[in-house]
Amino acid sequence: MIGILLVLLAILWRISKPVAPDPRMVGLAARATLYALPTPTPQRIVVTQVVVVTQIVVVTATPAPLDAFEAAPLTADIAAPTPLPEAPPTAARALPTNTVEPATPTAEAVQPAAVRVVAVSVDATVNQEDAPSPANGVCPISSSNQYVAIPVAGGGLDHPPAQHADLNLSLRGYEAIDAARTLINKDGPVDGDPPQLDGLFSDNRAPQFGQPYRVYDWDWGCAAHGCRGGLLDAPQATLVVLHMYAGETVRIPRRSRQIYGGGFKAMVLYAEPTRITLGYTREDSVANGYAVHIENLCVDPNLLALYINSDANGRSSLPALREEEVLGVATLGDLLVAVRDRGAFLDPRSRLDWWQEN
Repeated sequence: MIGILLVLLAILWRISKPVAPDPRMVGLAARATLYALPTPTPQRIVVTQVVVVTQIVVVTATPAPLDAFEAAPLTADIAAPTPLPEAPPTAARALPTNTVEPATPTAEAVQPAAVRVVAVSVDATVNQEDAPSPANGVCPISSSNQYVAIPVAGGGLDHPPAQHADLNLSLRGYEAIDAARTLINKDGPVDGDPPQLDGLFSDNRAPQFGQPYRVYDWDWGCAAHGCRGGLLDAPQATLVVLHMYAGETVRIPRRSRQIYGGGFKAMVLYAEPTRITLGYTREDSVANGYAVHIENLCVDPNLLALYINSDANGRSSLPALREEEVLGVATLGDLLVAVRDRGAFLDPRSRLDWWQEN
């Protein structure tokens, strides 16, 4: 019995006092665990092509084409000029009576160019004191505006445009007169839809008139292209100065009637860098409708270029304008304006005709 008890006691002591692990066995187990981890597989990246960016291209939307017309449109697209600031309107100034001599006719084509103006830019002899408020400006030589030529329907010229006194007002000349520089009321019938001259202004304001003039008549039988006659007897004034803001944008005199689909109201019958003649029919003539002469205006260079191109190509199409389209800018100072109906010069101060809402 004693022996059995001794064996049990030895077993219990061994259980309570476990054998210390062999350090060699511990190291062997650690190495086995470490080398059992998977070895990463090396990867190789091969560059097959190198792309070098040398230019950035910006893609913009293609502008929509202009409306189609019966004849192929001619357009001009040039960079826009820097706009000029507007200034308050100048006060009316008294101008002494003087005569503006007609220009010497020329058949050379006029090219758009910068124009430095000291007095009024008219192809005639003008005293500086008689000029309409010069602004010493320079006409723009570029523009972003686009214009369209429409088919001519009727009319036709018997003389070169630059030598045609119904188109080029500077050939006739004009003389300053002593007359009221205000709107006048006339007696007699009034057309229901004449061109309204307040459309020339950017804000359709009432006019502030300067010096009135009387235009010379024209004798078509005295030479190959005619020659100047005497001053027109009636009406009292046939040309007048309109005071403008410096650099003001100028548009056509407005009217309800279209002359061509798409809102076209007037056609350019003649243009130079500083003057333009508008017709309110599609005829290449002033004989059968309204016409407006505008002097001392910087005609938009793209509009001028289109007119020159149309004239050189036989005038079967001529530039046309909607009311919202720019005719030019009053960079040179005040404008001189004359109005005609079926060839006859009328008084541009008439409230009932040309200023019905003023």
